[in-house]
Amino acid sequence: MATATESRSTQQVQATDAGEVAPAGGPKVVDEVSGWMRVLDDGTVDRTWTGPPEALPLMQPVPAYAEPRDGLTLHDLPGEPSLRVYLTEVAADGVGHGRRLPVIVQLHGGGFCISRPSWVMYHHFYARLACALPAVVVAFELPLAPERRLPAQIDASLDALRRLRSIALSDAGSLNDPAAELLRTAADFSRVFLIGDSSGGNLVHLVGARVGEDGAGNWAPLRVAGGIPLHPGFVRATRSKSELEPRPDSVFFTLDMLDKFLAMALPEGATKDHPYTCPMGPNAPPLESVPLPPLLVAVAEHDLIRDTNLEYCDALRAAGKDVEVLINRGMSHSFYLNKYAVDMDPATGERTRELVDAIRSFVDRH
Repeated sequence: MATATESRSTQQVQATDAGEVAPAGGPKVVDEVSGWMRVLDDGTVDRTWTGPPEALPLMQPVPAYAEPRDGLTLHDLPGEPSLRVYLTEVAADGVGHGRRLPVIVQLHGGGFCISRPSWVMYHHFYARLACALPAVVVAFELPLAPERRLPAQIDASLDALRRLRSIALSDAGSLNDPAAELLRTAADFSRVFLIGDSSGGNLVHLVGARVGEDGAGNWAPLRVAGGIPLHPGFVRATRSKSELEPRPDSVFFTLDMLDKFLAMALPEGATKDHPYTCPMGPNAPPLESVPLPPLLVAVAEHDLIRDTNLEYCDALRAAGKDVEVLINRGMSHSFYLNKYAVDMDPATGERTRELVDAIRSFVDRH
């Protein structure tokens, strides 16, 4: 999805990395998540969007641009892994004046199975966040399940942090890329914040814990100063009573979709009580023993997994962790990524502004 060139048609732009729609008489569908993806019996995965066509514009890729737009530039840095970097004009102006900006590392959602950080829905929010804080925002593509199951996404996130650390340690002029050099001089690598929506929120917890286990000395000068899970995709094998109550589902997020994604993403044989999806459950290490940075957890009031999100927050508090909770009143899962609702619906726009303000306040205090 969203990896083809701009010259293709809209439908072709949404083609999968693994292959196009199976032709008649070709591979057969063995599993699917309605609207989002189909797994074929030859091992390929078709991620062509088959839901309402009005959603397609949100999934279009945004190309990098070196000329400033709305106060920032967008750069793709090839490498292992490749990085997408949002640099504000504030960042460029601060070079040579001792002003370095915090780094926001985006861990994109999609149930570990779909989505790209280059999509419009991510771009509009993270461009806004970069300018509002201001901060350097760094995104990268996570490997996707079922082709690559967890912990591949955790390992890729750690690789991205290692690449940032390598950039921080580079000598002036040694990076052979003006954008990478600007990143090196503009970023305060001692103030790195992990942020992720839905399954990306799970990764904020999991990656933050892994960095903490390694110890500060192994990551210096890079330091993870905080984590911001946004509507994390934490679940339990047994749903709560509230989760079973009738609520308006959408084509973008239903409990059945989440179940399907996690079945494809978790290690073979694992249940939803695995520590990757239930870090406060009996199969996970006690939270008291998990070295986490300070956290700001956003919970949507009408999210289908609201109760599990709140259980996670309560467990963090009980374990003595530094955690703040923001309730997004009247909102559902990942509401702030819907650019059209943010722009046209006053309530969604206001809740998004509150979310950005809370993130800015959290970053300023850490």
